[in-house]
Amino acid sequence: MSGPERSPRRGMCAAVLALEAVTLGLTTPVMIAVADVDVATALWVGLGLTVACLLLAGMLRGEWAYSLGWLVQGAAIGLGFVIPLMFFLGAIFALLWGAAYFLGVRIERERAAAYAAAADAGPAGSEG
Repeated sequence: MSGPERSPRRGMCAAVLALEAVTLGLTTPVMIAVADVDVATALWVGLGLTVACLLLAGMLRGEWAYSLGWLVQGAAIGLGFVIPLMFFLGAIFALLWGAAYFLGVRIERERAAAYAAAADAGPAGSEG
């Protein structure tokens, strides 16, 4: 295989963040119309979290970005104090984020072990 390996953790976490961005973007009109949040505040919070998700989805090359992803999950749950449904939706996205993160780490670890085992075995057909 040529080129760098694609990270399953990065791909899965980016997908979760992209879907979460849609949900958080849709909270903006809900905050304005249903929760009577000031328009400027709703735009800063709702669209700010949306943009943060989209930017983070593209910056998941560094471990620090995953830490910020966990903070976004906390902020999404915290929106439940304004829009009670976000307690549920935020928790769902946090579970999806955690599953993508930890499953991705596991896949990367097992992939590295398999490559190391294959490298130790040597090239196929080199005997004899």
